[in-house]
Amino acid sequence: MFLRFKSKKREDLGIDVISVGNLSVGGSGKTPLVTALASNYEDAAIVLRGYGRNSSGLVVVSNGREILCDVSASGDEAMIYAHKIPRAVVIVSEDRKKGINRAKEMGVKIVFLDDAYSKHDIKKLDILIDVESKNSSCLPSGPFRERLWSSKEALVVKEGVDFKRVVELKNKSDKMSLITAIARPQRLDGYLPEVISKNYFEDHHTFSKSEVVDILKRDKADSALVTYKDFVKLEQFDLNLSLLDMYVQVDKNIFKTVDNYRGCNNAKKD
Repeated sequence: MFLRFKSKKREDLGIDVISVGNLSVGGSGKTPLVTALASNYEDAAIVLRGYGRNSSGLVVVSNGREILCDVSASGDEAMIYAHKIPRAVVIVSEDRKKGINRAKEMGVKIVFLDDAYSKHDIKKLDILIDVESKNSSCLPSGPFRERLWSSKEALVVKEGVDFKRVVELKNKSDKMSLITAIARPQRLDGYLPEVISKNYFEDHHTFSKSEVVDILKRDKADSALVTYKDFVKLEQFDLNLSLLDMYVQVDKNIFKTVDNYRGCNNAKKD
């Protein structure tokens, strides 16, 4: 990974690019942080790989006016962005450069990349979410994909310090069963109301209606308690869903860093 980092030359794609990522495998709160940041800007796009989707190549999920595909083609995280930031362009593409260039063609002024620290060949501002772990090793003996290289500039932020989660429980029922397919689902424990059972599926799991119905019947539950990541996949089944809707409050210094980065880019262009 170090040799890969050193061999890459950053390419300026002619647009402000902000990447939000983390070095470890698994969830860290990237999606709500990207949502909070992108919501603050007009003419913004979000480009991500679209992990877990049943499509390939470049797909425009939302053009900033309407959603253009279903969740199977977009993947769950991209559909969250399309729902939560309806004015933003949302694109999934394994090739992030192609996604950024397509966003430029669509008239956006700033692009947010979800989980793109390792794309060292793109000129961007890297924001890294610090995830604590007792094991500091890299794969396969530890949870880290690569290091924050000493010659790599990045803004390292920490949950609870630089941004804070806020959780709203919507459509609460008396008897709820937690059903979720997110990485490190134990992260939810501090926000959970009383539930009958906790049912964890693999991250990005594609649900069938029958497996959800079976859990609700077994528990004699009134509703399934889900995160937004699960909601975008389960809403098609016309089931009673209670929603743990999470968003983050971001320290103003993060926005200042983004704006300063944009200002420096514009000054160089002038």
